Amino acid sequence: MVGAQAEVSPIVVGAVVSQTGSQAGLAAGYGQALVVWAREVNAAGGLLGRKVELRVLDDHSEAARAGPAYAQLVAEGAELLIGPYGSAATLVAAAEAERTRHVMANGGGASSRVYKRPQRYVFQTLAPYASYGEGVLELAREAGLRSLLILARNDTASVEMGEAAHERALKMGMRVPELEVYEAGADLAPLVARARKEGADAWIVFGEVRDATEIVIAMKRAGFAPRFFFASSAGDPRFIEKVGQDAELTLAALAYDPSFPTPYNSAFVADYAALWSKPPDAAAAQGYAAASVLGRAVEQVGSLEQEKLRQALASLEIGTVLGTYRVAPSGEQTGMKPAVVQIQRGHARVLWPPALRGEARLQPYVDWNERVLLK
Repeated sequence: MVGAQAEVSPIVVGAVVSQTGSQAGLAAGYGQALVVWAREVNAAGGLLGRKVELRVLDDHSEAARAGPAYAQLVAEGAELLIGPYGSAATLVAAAEAERTRHVMANGGGASSRVYKRPQRYVFQTLAPYASYGEGVLELAREAGLRSLLILARNDTASVEMGEAAHERALKMGMRVPELEVYEAGADLAPLVARARKEGADAWIVFGEVRDATEIVIAMKRAGFAPRFFFASSAGDPRFIEKVGQDAELTLAALAYDPSFPTPYNSAFVADYAALWSKPPDAAAAQGYAAASVLGRAVEQVGSLEQEKLRQALASLEIGTVLGTYRVAPSGEQTGMKPAVVQIQRGHARVLWPPALRGEARLQPYVDWNERVLLK
């Protein structure tokens, strides 16, 4: 009787998601997507013929609590682990996964800091910060642009994006001065003046929505328009809300959109909306991709043996709602890249990668005195 009960016991999937505290709003979609995944799996018969039981603990938006929370999940029988939302929490959680030798799908830690130390069991399932400049540099090269000016807000994510883009631009043979790092709340008008003085073909900025907004306003006041302008956060609808038609022709990075024709995305969007009465955001896509990759590894291995799962996750290459899952030997993601979009007639049109691009084509950033009112 005991053996029969063991055979039908559920597979416990453990995750730590901020449900209270400062990160709770940002992480909400991440946790909700895990629920969607578990429901889908169980509706299809479970994993290895067993139902999935999702157990989620709250770290209260305090990264230091992630480690003990995962230790608790493992002690209580969690056989599969999905990482927390946020790089700081992931860094702490990764240490616990390594200590207990449990594979962890890192769906919420985009920082390279997670992989500065050797990892054997932690596999990244989202685009790393270092990949956020890749697409825009490819577009700049295709457009024949040779001189760039790259700026980054003084925060971990933006600086990582900027440093990686700067290094890549140099390797591509482009002319680019040292990365300019600006402080939060700084007057950005002097940066516009510098860009004008440098005469760079392209201006690439990694920062927040408010930065993109202030830069566009300052450029218009100065009558300055580079041939190519990219602001990483300009794909956020708030950017268009704040500057209106002045958002036109700005390029931006977009890690996810419900309209992307990525594998399984249409079904995910439908299931998520049916359960939560809203479309999924990027955090939701990250949670769903992490769980999906972990589930596929279990199916491929046919067991929950951690070493076999580790080997499978190290070599697996599959499509997800965020793009292709493929990792380096360190476990860091190499297949997933944020899309590059351009605001055209008030809508974000995908220009890169080619697999996601429709009929939209890159348009030059027009001088302010040549722009016409859109109808």
